[in-house]
Amino acid sequence: MMAMRRWPWLAASSPDLLLLDVMMPKKSGFEVCEALRADSQRAGLKIVMLTAKGRDTEMAKGLAIGADAYVTKPFSTKELVEKSQGILAA
Repeated sequence: MMAMRRWPWLAASSPDLLLLDVMMPKKSGFEVCEALRADSQRAGLKIVMLTAKGRDTEMAKGLAIGADAYVTKPFSTKELVEKSQGILAA
């Protein structure tokens, strides 16, 4: 419910998958991911974190807080599409 109040577009669109950049203004992708995972209405939402921060610690953090995948920049569009399709098919 909290995520819905913070991001009303999320309630209106009900996406199956969300791409989150780790470095965003105001809130980091980690903070957004944590908020979404704490919202029981968004339990099934698949989250892919995108970032230039490719260190093992950042990747581990993203996966530990609930991201379904972690993709480092630069990445190919084909790779991202294939990873997203695999996550949605699982």
